[in-house]
Amino acid sequence: MASPDLHFIGLMSGTSVDAVDALVARFDDTGRPEIVATHNEPPPPALREALLALSDAGTTLTLADYGRLDQQVADWFSDAANAVRARADLAHRDIAAIGSHGQTVWHAPDDDRPFSLQIGSAARIAARTGCAVVSDFRSADLACGGQGAPLVCGLHAALFAGPARARAVVNIGGIANVTLLPAGADRDIMQVTGFDTGPGNGLMDAWIATCRDQSYDADGAWAASGRIDAALLAQLRADDYFARRPPKSTGREWFGLNWLQTHLARLAHTPAPADVQATLCELTAQSITDAVTHFGPQDIESIHLCGGGAHNRTLAARLAACLAPIRVTTTNELGVDGDWVEALAFAWLARQRLAGLTGNAPGVTGASGPAILGGWHLPPPARENDA
Repeated sequence: MASPDLHFIGLMSGTSVDAVDALVARFDDTGRPEIVATHNEPPPPALREALLALSDAGTTLTLADYGRLDQQVADWFSDAANAVRARADLAHRDIAAIGSHGQTVWHAPDDDRPFSLQIGSAARIAARTGCAVVSDFRSADLACGGQGAPLVCGLHAALFAGPARARAVVNIGGIANVTLLPAGADRDIMQVTGFDTGPGNGLMDAWIATCRDQSYDADGAWAASGRIDAALLAQLRADDYFARRPPKSTGREWFGLNWLQTHLARLAHTPAPADVQATLCELTAQSITDAVTHFGPQDIESIHLCGGGAHNRTLAARLAACLAPIRVTTTNELGVDGDWVEALAFAWLARQRLAGLTGNAPGVTGASGPAILGGWHLPPPARENDA
């Protein structure tokens, strides 16, 4: 086990590809974290455009182009890691490991040969940061028959389970996922369940980018200006994914702009763009509500939001209305800023790997058993005077 004086860096970029969230965390002997520093590193615009195109069904690249993207993502992640380490005023030797999620470009847990593909060369990150890197967190769970996702549920169990109360943690990134924490779970990773509920911010981001050339709907203001289109909502909610029982996980390759446009083309009318946005917001709210009410404990007292979607006031208001009388709040109330929970999860997973501890939650992913997640990549030998 690493010295408790050492720190871990967590790097996470989700399906919205809006930024790498980077943080430095220090863990005490019980595994409780202290967030030391945070940093947000947007991608170069051309890189973001290429990554979003790669995740759309039907887009192909040459192997040479794919290889270059792998290196470019590594440079982007390395810049984030170096920036957050500098912000924490730490030397390379103070970092036990970087936990790098990488950038997901395709997630296919139900394929004949299940896989989940993240790019961002860990060896290059190690060389450019001078730190050991743990990456490829999903493969071991997939090899054990799991979905390989969501992986944040283990951290949610470790930090947010409360013996006296049942609660749920809902992470709203491009895709939304829920962790269901029963009363009495007492921070036991083996007692939690959870799954991807469906679209989070991703469809709303894609639609506003298409219609208004904006990367996201600030505060959900555009959605609030429209009206929910009942016919479109019914058609979207009829997708087989929502009725499927967990374990399950998904991504942009399913719930992407092509999926939305296919459904729009089937309508007998053409909704106003703002009405489509309002409907997408409602889809996220209702799919999360269904996940909690259909699969969660009956005595859930509170829902704790994290991720970028927690800032969408229109979405948060719809969730509060749909889930009442369950109280809807954020993970800030539990002591962890909701903006940094996912990055913290990958610092925590790197720590789990270093300690030889379970990283997956089989009740979430459907894996045949617990697994140690991630592969090691060591930096080049330290040079004299390396900081």
